[in-house]
Amino acid sequence: MEHDYTAQSRLLWTPPQPDHSSVEVLRRDINRKHGLHLKDYHDLHRYSVEDYTFWLDVWNHLRVISSVPPDPNRILEDGPFPEVPNWFPGARLNYAENILHRKDDSIAIVAAGEDGIVTNYTFRELYHLVQELAGALRANGLQVGDRVAAIVTNSINAVAIALAVASIGGVFSSTATDMGAQQGILDRYTQIQPKFIFAETEASYSGKLVDLLPKVRKVVSELKSQGLQKAILLPSRGRRSPAYHPCYYLTYSPSSATLSTFLKTGVNSPLAFEQLPFSQPLFILYSSGTSGKPKCIVHTAGAMLVQTWKGLKLEMNLGPDDTYFQYTTTGWMMWTFMLSGLACGSRLVLYDGSPFYPNVETYLKFVDQQGVTVLGTSPRFLSEVHGEGLDPLKLGSFKSLRVIMSTGAVLTPPMFEWTQTAFGGNSHLVSTSGGTDVCTSCALHHPYHIESVMMAPLPEIQCKSLGMKVEVFDPVGNNIEHTGQPGELVCTRPHISLPLGFWGDNSGERFRDAYFNMYPGVWRQGDFIVVNPKTKGLMILGRSDGVLNPSGVRFGSGEIYTVLEQFTKHLDDSLCVGQRRAHDKDERVLLFLKMRPGHKLTTELLAQIRASIRKNLSARHVPAYIFEIAEIPYTVNGKKIEIAVKQIVSGSNLKPSGTVANPESLNLYYKYRDIERVLGVDKARL
Repeated sequence: MEHDYTAQSRLLWTPPQPDHSSVEVLRRDINRKHGLHLKDYHDLHRYSVEDYTFWLDVWNHLRVISSVPPDPNRILEDGPFPEVPNWFPGARLNYAENILHRKDDSIAIVAAGEDGIVTNYTFRELYHLVQELAGALRANGLQVGDRVAAIVTNSINAVAIALAVASIGGVFSSTATDMGAQQGILDRYTQIQPKFIFAETEASYSGKLVDLLPKVRKVVSELKSQGLQKAILLPSRGRRSPAYHPCYYLTYSPSSATLSTFLKTGVNSPLAFEQLPFSQPLFILYSSGTSGKPKCIVHTAGAMLVQTWKGLKLEMNLGPDDTYFQYTTTGWMMWTFMLSGLACGSRLVLYDGSPFYPNVETYLKFVDQQGVTVLGTSPRFLSEVHGEGLDPLKLGSFKSLRVIMSTGAVLTPPMFEWTQTAFGGNSHLVSTSGGTDVCTSCALHHPYHIESVMMAPLPEIQCKSLGMKVEVFDPVGNNIEHTGQPGELVCTRPHISLPLGFWGDNSGERFRDAYFNMYPGVWRQGDFIVVNPKTKGLMILGRSDGVLNPSGVRFGSGEIYTVLEQFTKHLDDSLCVGQRRAHDKDERVLLFLKMRPGHKLTTELLAQIRASIRKNLSARHVPAYIFEIAEIPYTVNGKKIEIAVKQIVSGSNLKPSGTVANPESLNLYYKYRDIERVLGVDKARL
């Protein structure tokens, strides 16, 4: 029997003063302008996916700065591929000009890290730093379309470099400093062939100072033959001697420079913003690449501006009085998404380092002291705080906090309910679903519009994002969202942040194969979801390529993780994957458990876990085997790596990429390919 995903729902949160939000202002403006009678958010969403004029309405509402405004009669036309239209043809604008429209002496950026040093930068100071960098880049030959790469921490320099490149019309791409040189950084940057690269010389994480020069030297040396003209080394914030000069350590030293030397080559002139097409390439982001070379996803300037600005201003109600703190590295799409907080006039908090060093109490106190109003975090972080038995309200009042946004993985109901009350109960906890592919959310919350509902097996995401025609398809392409059964998350109508394609994939073959092969002409996001027909809320059950399918029953790993939350006294972490074998058409489910120190996976505990899964889900959800494991693999962005483990236990030989934070952990799973023969498993116990 199929699991009932609509059972056990209950209300957790009701929005205060919904009439005062930005999205309500937009709804009323659209009604007045077009003579419509959109009553609520659901009506507005329907309009947003039925009439492309919606995107022109958003453009005008945001007051996008442009030298040539869009033609209302030409909102979109044929693009590079049949599936990807060209939006606002004829319009001319600059991404950085819109991000930097505020130039006063209010605080724009708070930069902090593990050392406890907090530095404030005003909007005016940020503007002048971008001006300096852009002048130096122009003087050294950066032109429209040239790529600029970066190996950078989450810092003021990273933000300024990205905006300086954007002001000229270059294409920016960044990676975090903890990414491996060969399978991480070079697998990305050799594909895009940057003209310039900015790099840190050292980084600090969990109290350890890491010398990055050997990595940087290798990357620069390899990129020399790929068109790299200059490497700019960023100032050290560590414990180096004042006499230390990083350029001496680069074999590419004639064309390398410290940042201060590079800035001196620029011309002191006003910051100029190149006026470019809406579809001008701006950012190159990457697929995770945990089981192969990452795909180079090209996002356009206009789309990144309008879609992310819309997401923050309209869908998070971010404004000049807000402080937005998104914990992220520069290698994650959320860093790119976060930049539009500046367009909203909000203050951004940039944090470099581990939230657990010197301890999580210090980090939480920092969040409270900074008066953060919108906090972006992850289920993993929330689970760690809960697992340590901390009470956030003993560390601060969190009275400013109105939204806690969790993304990057499935948030289970026990963690959802704990977080909802742990920070005082006044903030709205939300879980979103989107991805690097679209650099936005497909499904999200609305902190001023729709009630939040607790569900079993997962909390509901309240609604579909404006402009995103999200549907749920079965394997043959039927819309099944009205049935309450799970399926593929798809977008059946083009939206503004569809990527331009993959860099170097001129025919579009790889791009179409990645997103349009399952349902021709329909974007497949890659998430396995279910819609509650009663509330219209969405539940993300996991990645669709990691869907578990024993005996024809399809379910997501998130459902298993939810049940395991009641065993957190014993369990530190878990990983649930499917295993396919050549001699058996059926898939079986393997559950790996990392135990807390001092605990073992006893026969009694195994029986309790299996009984709980059977009771809360069904007998067919119970894993075929449950094993104790020493480590769970994660990406550098904090996401569990299910797909690579599924491939390993099913027979594939994988070379870990630079995106795996703990690559040695993958070696632990190879022995589970032939469980019965190699290990002599005691089936009665497992």
